[in-house]
Amino acid sequence: MALEWAWIKRQKPVELDNTGIALSASNGCMVLLLHGLTGTPTELGFLAYHLKHRGGHSVRVPRLANHGQPLGVLARTKWQELLSSARDAFLDARREARARNVPLVVGGLSLGAVLALMLAAEFAVDVSGVICLSPTLFYDGWNVPWYRKLLPLVNYTPLKYFSYFRESEPFGLRDEELRRKIAGQYQKSSLRESADAASLGYAHFPVRLFCEMRPLVARCKRLLHMVTSPVLVLQARHDDMTSPRNAQFIRDRVGSDRRELVLLERSYHLISVDLERSVVAERIRAFCDSLNGSAEFDATGGFRA
Repeated sequence: MALEWAWIKRQKPVELDNTGIALSASNGCMVLLLHGLTGTPTELGFLAYHLKHRGGHSVRVPRLANHGQPLGVLARTKWQELLSSARDAFLDARREARARNVPLVVGGLSLGAVLALMLAAEFAVDVSGVICLSPTLFYDGWNVPWYRKLLPLVNYTPLKYFSYFRESEPFGLRDEELRRKIAGQYQKSSLRESADAASLGYAHFPVRLFCEMRPLVARCKRLLHMVTSPVLVLQARHDDMTSPRNAQFIRDRVGSDRRELVLLERSYHLISVDLERSVVAERIRAFCDSLNGSAEFDATGGFRA
């Protein structure tokens, strides 16, 4: 990640046509999936369609607060807004799950996994299962720059208002073909022009927003013992952004009796779209099936669909 500097004048929110993914099925679980920071619902699209068409589960993938907006709008987002937008989406999903009398499963990718855990702690009696994909509690992957450790200090200076990380290869992807496509799109993006962010995500990561995540992550860590639902954690062994320490930290501290950790060998951070996306989708489907009574849980820590 390269560091870039700019003062972006206050930008106004824009109207977005696409607010997320909503897929309905008749019998399975209601599954709420949350995308990552600076990401889009599209990064969970493959999993959503797999869960509906292969598992018969309903899926909701909302757009988190200010995502898809101009970069200047996103940069001003507070952690409370992100949590509030996730909570609103959860309450909508809970209403639908109750109306259909089906299990409610929450999950997410990266920051979305953090938010899912916080929702599972807050609404423990309503959550039947939690799915954590590449959870991000510590930015300690092999591609994270050394100066990331200085950012807590930047939080107390005006520097955070005009400093941005520019995404660089491998973009969280081991899939070289997909990586080339992302690189081509990001080359067209500048700090003042992020018109494709609603569908492609952002080529830049506001340091100001990164600083906002610190209290959110700290809060999540304190709440892990309150997560009592079954938990499935999937992470790449060679995750470029967050090491397996993140997944292991969650597995060891949640209050769940039933927990499973899966380490993937041929993916990086964005496991929902990378080379092992089908493996990820099948693991999640089997997990949801087991909560819905259509698969058998193996006491050794796995699922038999």
